[in-house]
Amino acid sequence: MTMKNFAMIGTAGYIAPRHLGAIRNTGNSLLAALDKFDSVGILDSYFPEAHFFTEFERFDRHIDKLRRKGTSVDYVSICTPNYLHDSHIRFALRHHAHAICEKPLVLNPWNLEALKEIETETGNRVYNILQLRLHPDIIALKEKIDNGPADKIYDIDLTYLTSRGNWYFNSWKGDVSKSGGIATNIGIHFFDMLIWIFGGVKENVVHVLEADKAAGLLHLERAQVRWFLSVNYNYVPEYIKLKGQRTYRSIMVDGEELEFSEGFTDLHTKSYSEILNGNGFGLDAAMPSIQLVHDIRESRQVGLKGEYHKLLHTVA
Repeated sequence: MTMKNFAMIGTAGYIAPRHLGAIRNTGNSLLAALDKFDSVGILDSYFPEAHFFTEFERFDRHIDKLRRKGTSVDYVSICTPNYLHDSHIRFALRHHAHAICEKPLVLNPWNLEALKEIETETGNRVYNILQLRLHPDIIALKEKIDNGPADKIYDIDLTYLTSRGNWYFNSWKGDVSKSGGIATNIGIHFFDMLIWIFGGVKENVVHVLEADKAAGLLHLERAQVRWFLSVNYNYVPEYIKLKGQRTYRSIMVDGEELEFSEGFTDLHTKSYSEILNGNGFGLDAAMPSIQLVHDIRESRQVGLKGEYHKLLHTVA
């Protein structure tokens, strides 16, 4: 396969090293990188020769100059805050490059429709990193469900507690207009996975939706899902705290734990390999989970009514 040229936007962020590793591991080159913060020494471990910019305008000019001199950027990797994804995807497409973007692809479903138009205009593609779809244990579960009784409705409990300190609420992550709120920021991975396996959303009930936690009930085509998400350390089980850990993740399917704690290390590389081979997950794949988290964000809380996640007994 011919080596491809990449640019990256959001190089100083948490997720950037996974993208840098994926670019390197797939045998490609990073020509230019952008971040308004200059703490990007991580580049030395991957692409020390890459040009680095802290100003978007200079980065834009550099990409344009490269193209005019015959060195085009084939892909732009986007690792920026959620609310900037749409703009940075547009930048990639208009520079005749494909976009590879972290989740959530955009904050609102209508943004995807606009991006489809630009895809058509430019002939370039938008790819979303939906790496859970490439996890061996998740693939095995999907195959089991696909091959199981067609009329069976599965019973699921999703719990994801990923503790964050006070900084979280003073960053863009704590600003709903920038992150989309907690369901978007930390839940979209799991919502995408569940919709992919169990089918589309038939009903969406939101019991609690606050800055540090959210919970609800989803009726999918083939599953009923009680879900609870939080960044509050107080909700982490004591036995997890005693281990010195701050994160707890559990997915129960018909009372049986879905174990998929291993196998995450190379999922970004797998994602890039699929994209480079002409596959990857595009705008249509991203739409159902984007629609769902938007609907959660706009929903009225019903409180502790009907069937709800067991953790709500302890936090309500």
